[in-house]
Amino acid sequence: MNIRVKPNTKIESPEELYEIMQRILKREQKTDRDREHFWTISLNNANTVLNIELVSMGSVNATIIEPMEVYSIPLQKRATRIILVHNHPAGTLKPSESDKDITNRLIQAGRILHIEVLDHIIITEESFYSFSQSGLLEELEKSLEYVPAYEIKAQGKEEGQQEKAKEMVKAMKKENVDIETIIRFTGLSKAEITKLQ
Repeated sequence: MNIRVKPNTKIESPEELYEIMQRILKREQKTDRDREHFWTISLNNANTVLNIELVSMGSVNATIIEPMEVYSIPLQKRATRIILVHNHPAGTLKPSESDKDITNRLIQAGRILHIEVLDHIIITEESFYSFSQSGLLEELEKSLEYVPAYEIKAQGKEEGQQEKAKEMVKAMKKENVDIETIIRFTGLSKAEITKLQ
């Protein structure tokens, strides 16, 4: 279900998004408000809302979320960023382990698709919880649990090359090789070379 918002609506803060989503939730029938809903908000680079989509409606304490369903509309809308939103009908704002897990999966899927997950917001009729504001989003972004193996390998290779370059700098400095030559052979900046002993 596609939800309409005013044209050129920008999301600058979780508070602004909560106001929009709270109105949407309150428009639902009472029986539907007692079920979990999961929405994606598709955004462009300027955080202008391209689309708000109800991805899934579940039971009183769970809803099934699949990355393919979450990213389907944002890809069609050419979104570069998304915000995830779901409600907790019981009124609790604490993210569950499954909330954290699906957020982790969606962050990693977004990396492959080049769509950044800006936030995951849990809403109730009275308040909200922002993964971004609490620091939980940043923590999940560091997780390697769902990162494809080729990315981990590439990252490790890059770090290994950096270490080799630093060792090369140290050896060249001992031999009194000039800085321009060191830069040319290692690819490191003058500042990085100066720091190394």
